[in-house]
Amino acid sequence: MFSAFRKPTLSMSLKAIQQNHRSTIYSKPPKEKVGPVQSVFVLCVFAVTLLGPAGWIVHHIPDYRQRSPPQP
Repeated sequence: MFSAFRKPTLSMSLKAIQQNHRSTIYSKPPKEKVGPVQSVFVLCVFAVTLLGPAGWIVHHIPDYRQRSPPQP
C-alpha cells in the first residue's frame, strides 16, 4: 500500500545496484569474421575435450569392477 514504508527486500536492493552500475567495458568489431567452419571445429574440440575422458571411464567400468580393492 505505502511503498515508502515497505521493508527493503533483496530484489529491491538488486534493482538499485543495477540502476547505478555503469559499464566500463569497451569493444571494437572483430577484424576478421568467424565462419561456420571454425565454429563447428571449436565446438567439436570442446565436446571431445569434455566427453573424451568421461567416455573412457564409462568404457572401462567393467575392468574397474573386476579389480580387487586396494590393500591398506
